[in-house]
Amino acid sequence: MQNQHQHQHQPHAQPHQPYGAHPQQGHQQPGGHGPLPAQGGYASPIPVRDAHLGHAVAAEWTKIRSVRSTVWTLAVLAFLVLGIGFLINVFTDDGDYRTQAPIANGLFGLILGQICVVTLGVLVITSEYGTGLIRTTLTAAPRRSRVLTAKVLVFLAVSWTVTTAVCTLTALMGAGMHSGPGVASADGGQWAGATVLAGLYVSLLGLLALAVGTLLRHSAGAITAMLGVVLLPAILPAFLLFSESMRPAAEKILEYNAINSLASLHRVNDSGDGLSQLLLLAVVTAVALAGAYAALEKRDV
Repeated sequence: MQNQHQHQHQPHAQPHQPYGAHPQQGHQQPGGHGPLPAQGGYASPIPVRDAHLGHAVAAEWTKIRSVRSTVWTLAVLAFLVLGIGFLINVFTDDGDYRTQAPIANGLFGLILGQICVVTLGVLVITSEYGTGLIRTTLTAAPRRSRVLTAKVLVFLAVSWTVTTAVCTLTALMGAGMHSGPGVASADGGQWAGATVLAGLYVSLLGLLALAVGTLLRHSAGAITAMLGVVLLPAILPAFLLFSESMRPAAEKILEYNAINSLASLHRVNDSGDGLSQLLLLAVVTAVALAGAYAALEKRDV
């Protein structure tokens, strides 16, 4: 009875608490940076910043410079443009350039090299769909338009810089290997067309390929479609010219195909300076990108 009476008057046990802590206070963070939230909450010691376009651009820059496809496609581009330009300069003499400046020799390698930029433009987006990395990308960056914008900016900067540099080196090589009183000289407009504008045209073509890759989400299908865009307008007019009723359409297609557009920028024909072809490609690319943005926002990955 005595034990039972003592048990009834024993105070209730208090839950174990650290020495000096109050029931409603949280523990101190290491280093005395303030208390952690009470009742099981968590405050990360890592500072949290709002994401912006610069972060997406940095991520896409890391991707494009760390994959082997970028190195290989741009290396083949440089090899074709510089190599073919060098061979043409070696097997020609000054007498072959009385009416045409030798800086235009980069055109012949660029006709093939543009396929490399087109391939890279497709792979920038479709490689992520092929490996499933696109799910990780869009989870880390839920704003899909920001992701695509970052890809566009990074690809355009890389492709234009490399293509313009290669075209400039080829033009300088031609001007250095063929010079003299009998050699035609190039004016500022032709220099700009053979270097900066030619690089911009090829880069826009690659950007169009990026938009097509976003729409199709398949590497082989998008590359095949872009090969049709580049090669079909150059081949189709040869068949359409047999019909008198189709001749106007054939001549227009022949004027604005990719090969003739590059030739116009290099001033190797009499069809103008190539600015109208460059503007048309810019409009077509903008329309394709608008469709790519809409498709990326609407459909599931």
